[in-house]
Amino acid sequence: MLETPGSVPMRLTGAANVPLLRAELQVFEAMLAGWRNQMLARGLTVATIKSRNRVVERFQEFTNDFPWSWQASDLDEYFAERRSGGRTLALTTLRAESNAIAMFCSFICDGRYGWATLCEQRFGDLPSQIVFEWNTPRHKTDDAVGPGRRAFVIDELQRFFDTVDDFVDAHHHARSKTWLTAMRDSMAFKVCYAYGLRRRELVMLDVTDFGPNPHVPDYGRFGAITVRWAKGMAGTGPRRRTVLTTPQFDWVTSVLQTWHSPGGRDQFATAARSDALWPSERGDRITMSGLGRSFARFRDLAGLPEELSLHALRHSYVTHLIEAGYDPLFVQQQVGHSYSSTTALYTSVSSDYKQKVVQRMIAQRMRTRTGEPDE
Repeated sequence: MLETPGSVPMRLTGAANVPLLRAELQVFEAMLAGWRNQMLARGLTVATIKSRNRVVERFQEFTNDFPWSWQASDLDEYFAERRSGGRTLALTTLRAESNAIAMFCSFICDGRYGWATLCEQRFGDLPSQIVFEWNTPRHKTDDAVGPGRRAFVIDELQRFFDTVDDFVDAHHHARSKTWLTAMRDSMAFKVCYAYGLRRRELVMLDVTDFGPNPHVPDYGRFGAITVRWAKGMAGTGPRRRTVLTTPQFDWVTSVLQTWHSPGGRDQFATAARSDALWPSERGDRITMSGLGRSFARFRDLAGLPEELSLHALRHSYVTHLIEAGYDPLFVQQQVGHSYSSTTALYTSVSSDYKQKVVQRMIAQRMRTRTGEPDE
C-alpha cells in the first residue's frame, strides 16, 4: 500500500513500542522529512522548502525542545530574541518565519499524516498549533508580545496561590490521594515565580541545584539556584546561569525547606530513584505538559482569565522586581536574557508604578529649579 506523502514512515508506525536510539531526535527529523515530502507533492520549489525547514530547525534549536512540547509562549520568546539582536529584522522576515512555524504545526497536527498519534504513543503528549493572530507579527510596533500575554497583578497572584493551597488543605483533610501532587505543583508554581524560571528550567531542576549565597547567610542552602537547562542561543544547546534568591522573594526559602524536609518530596515513591526536584507519581520527574495542565486547572478554579499562563509567572517576576526598584541589568541577568530589550518586553508595570515614577521625576525637576538638594 502506498504511503501518503508526509505521513509517518512504516519504520516508526510498525514499532511504536520498540525503543529508539535518541527517539525524540529521530521523530523530529522524520517529521521534517515528511513535511518536505508533503511540500514537494504540492509542487513547491526546493528553495522554498529548504527555507521553511530551516526556520523550523532554528526554532527547535532555540526552544531546545520538540514539537509535541512547544507552547505559544515559546514563540513569544523566540520573536523577542530575534528582534533583540544586533541587526533589525524586516517585518516580512518575521511574518515568513511565523507562517513557516504555523504551517509545520498544522502539518503535524493533521490526523491524516499520523504524527499526533505517534507522539502520543511515544512520548505521552500531543503536538498543537502555537501560532495565533495575537502572537503573529503584524505591525511595526516595539512589542513582540501579544496584548493577551501579560503578568499577574498582585491580587491575582494571591488569589491563585490561595486557591491552590486551599485545595491542598481540603484534600489532605479528606485523605484524598490528589493532595500530594497538588502540594508538589503548588510549590513548583511558587519556585517558578520566585526565580522567574521558564517551564523547562523549572521541570529539570534537581535537589542538588541549590546552594548558599555567602553574602546572605540567612537564606541557608537556598541562597542561589543553578539553572542547568537554561535556554541557549540558536545551535548552542542549554546554558547555565545562577539565579540569586532576592529579598523580594525570600519567602521561597521556607517553601523549599518544607519541600526538602521529611513529609515533603520524600512522600513520592519515585523520589528515591532520582535527584529530580519534582518527582511524578510513576516517572522520575514531572513533565512540562503535565505541569501546564495542572496550572490551567487551578487558574480556572481561581476564576482567572485564560490569558494567564504558567509562563506569565516569569513575566510577573520581571515586572515585580522592576516595580520594587531592582536594577534592570540585574533583572536581565537573573532571567538569562541576552539583551535588555528582551527583558523590557516582559515588563508590564502597573499604572500606579508609572505614576510614582512620573511624580518622582517631577519632584526632582522642581528641586533642581529651586536649588534644593535631591533626596
